[in-house]
Amino acid sequence: MNNNNNTEFCPEQTRDKLVEMIREFTASCGISRVVLGISGGKDSTVAAALCARALGAENVYGILLPDGIQRDINDSWEVCRALGIQARTVNIGPMHRALRTAMQQSLPEEIFPGGEPIPTERESDINVGPRLRMTCLRYIAQALGAFLCGTGNLSERTVGYCTKDGDTSCDFNPLGALTSKEVVAMGLTMEELPRHLVEKAPSDGLSGKTDEERLGVSYQQIHDWIRRGSSGDKDADAAIELKWETSAHKRRLPPILDPFQGEIV
Repeated sequence: MNNNNNTEFCPEQTRDKLVEMIREFTASCGISRVVLGISGGKDSTVAAALCARALGAENVYGILLPDGIQRDINDSWEVCRALGIQARTVNIGPMHRALRTAMQQSLPEEIFPGGEPIPTERESDINVGPRLRMTCLRYIAQALGAFLCGTGNLSERTVGYCTKDGDTSCDFNPLGALTSKEVVAMGLTMEELPRHLVEKAPSDGLSGKTDEERLGVSYQQIHDWIRRGSSGDKDADAAIELKWETSAHKRRLPPILDPFQGEIV
């Protein structure tokens, strides 16, 4: 997959078009409010700003979802204050700990020999955070009669840096067609946003590492691979290609095994 885009990217025009599309999409569904998780990173920051412009800050609920203690929680609050959106906090730490305990007690011996504690760096545990966060956001959105706004970008989706039933779950996503670099460029045109948050190095807030450290490639390389067909680095291209191929299942709906047609649809 190489989404070579022959149309020159204009941050201002893209910003204004997305604001218009959010307004039209929500109105067509009879929805006037949106809910989204605010991590303090660039993606949720820019997505929240787009929604505030489209629907009014009073109709945007920014939900802070720390997993216990979040070292950069002040960044999340800064986003909400800068935009003037509704802000609420739900700490998923107790839920996460309770789930870990239940799994530890219930999983068979062959999965956790000797009943050893579940390592927090294990991918299955890291992915619990996004899934719990999305459950909370769904709960709030349905209670408010609001749409859940996704915040994942094209770069993350391309390499599968997203969690099934976690951050991939939303009612609409204004950033899904933009690379990480394009999100930053667009965010820098929005004077209401603190520049340092738009340019902040992205991280999952769970593993203690930046996204690029976990991926092993840079967002610039992913951007170039998507838009130009190559990052200019043979090894990086191979790594991105492999991630693209092995994460295909994250970008499509679950297959239905149709016994009547004898095919997978």
